Amino acid sequence: MKWVLIKKIIELIGITDDAIRAKMARGIWLQGVHWKKAPDNRIYFNYEAIQKWIESN
Repeated sequence: MKWVLIKKIIELIGITDDAIRAKMARGIWLQGVHWKKAPDNRIYFNYEAIQKWIESN
């Protein structure tokens, strides 16, 4: 499992939609690394990269 939708990330790491969007807006989670916008404009999250970010702190 690499790229997942926000609902799955919320389930997997246990933070809120607002917290996720704040990390995106502040540049804590980087576009192209932690998240990306697909051609259909849906946002996907790289679960593996987010796990590495969690483990680095």
